[in-house]
Amino acid sequence: MKKIIILLFCLLFLSGCQKVNDLDIDDIMGLLGSQGEKANIYRTGYKYYLPRGLKVTSSKLFNDVFTSDKDMYYLYVDGISYNKKIKNTYQTCQECFYSKNITIDDKEGYVEINLLENKKYLIEIMYNYAKIEVIVDEEDLKESLLYSIKILKSIQLNDSIISSLLEEDVLNYTEEEFNIFHTTSSDSTYIERDYTYVEEEQDIPDTDLIN
Repeated sequence: MKKIIILLFCLLFLSGCQKVNDLDIDDIMGLLGSQGEKANIYRTGYKYYLPRGLKVTSSKLFNDVFTSDKDMYYLYVDGISYNKKIKNTYQTCQECFYSKNITIDDKEGYVEINLLENKKYLIEIMYNYAKIEVIVDEEDLKESLLYSIKILKSIQLNDSIISSLLEEDVLNYTEEEFNIFHTTSSDSTYIERDYTYVEEEQDIPDTDLIN
């Protein structure tokens, strides 16, 4: 299995976007099982790798927004569920374009893709207590999945900082606003939020403090 994943990575990086589109979605999802890239984005309580081709346009506590040349990606990290070790409750959807539960070692999640009325696709992918949502054209579907997978599998959370934020009641508002275990489908209110750029203060200048 590891050899297959390595071959897929070589195929993707050496051959470009066209080869990504030649792969099945199941093959792309299998890349979650490979090792994540070294983090290049640092936030309070977590860090992650942002692939080349994306840039951060908004940053709030446990919420980041990225853009590519065409699309906008919304990342939400659920510190509350992570702290409470809540299990994935997603039920696969038979009517969806694509729907699948994810279990890799001790990490859980799901992916759901829905075709919208405007012939665009809503991707919702949750893994390891973080979720990404993005609306894309069909031609960008698989590349956007690959971007999302690279980000989600690289996320590392810091137990002590998240616990401290919960004790200070900083994170409790998120429990009512957003649930990563529920899909938003075409009625997404999360993905339509108005974001303005707010650079988050970095409380962890020493990256060795991140678990």
